[in-house]
Amino acid sequence: MRRLAFAILVSCAGTLALAQTAAQPSYEPQVGQEGKDVVWVPTPQSLVDKMLDMAKVTPADFLMDLGSGDGRTVITAAKRGVRAMGIEYNPDMVELSKRNAEKEGVAGRATFVKADLFETDFSKATVITMFLLPDINLKLRPKILNLKPGTRIVSNTFTMGEWKADETGNADNGCESSWCTALLWIVPAKVAGSYQTPQGEVTLKQQFQMLSGTLRSEGKTFALQGKVRGEVISFSAGGKSYQGKLKGKQLELQSFSGRGLRG
Repeated sequence: MRRLAFAILVSCAGTLALAQTAAQPSYEPQVGQEGKDVVWVPTPQSLVDKMLDMAKVTPADFLMDLGSGDGRTVITAAKRGVRAMGIEYNPDMVELSKRNAEKEGVAGRATFVKADLFETDFSKATVITMFLLPDINLKLRPKILNLKPGTRIVSNTFTMGEWKADETGNADNGCESSWCTALLWIVPAKVAGSYQTPQGEVTLKQQFQMLSGTLRSEGKTFALQGKVRGEVISFSAGGKSYQGKLKGKQLELQSFSGRGLRG
């Protein structure tokens, strides 16, 4: 009888625990809820699509989403065949994102980790997406500028201070909130310096992706203006356009008649 009573007691306790677990509501994030550095506001799906389109993501990319929230950007990228990782400080959001990825069938390509943005290594990313406040963007900017040239950075709405975006676009449809603008930056190579080239002596001054300086050729000095997009350098000087890139410490250029080369 004692054994039977104990078995009944254990069975009842287990049933009660299962009932309590089932009764607990699943985690539902609230728009505007406080986070470590920002409040949570989801990026409209149409803008997620626009951001990924502007970054020209492909299955060859590795995308990192900073402050990944409910995981929608990572999951959308994963549906395009991209390996993607979400960095999120809120552990409930991390678990929610993992469940969402499972439901969408992309858990093999979409991963989520609880981590601090300022302590995370971004160096393996070829694309970074984010919806952070301007002051957070500015704090992350030095780290981003040290990434491999050509890394694409896409932000929902918020800027990088005086580092102007290479491209700006709006969500095509289905975006009726204030958060409908995407900004794209291409991490520029560090190219400032003086170089001897077959076209003359080139001196480059660099402010983020924008270039100024001089080209000295055949005893004449011409002011130059241009841009560096990833590793590709382009500028105009003395009525000609030039394009090239650094090979080690050597600047290799091609010259073209007229103006109009785009960086």
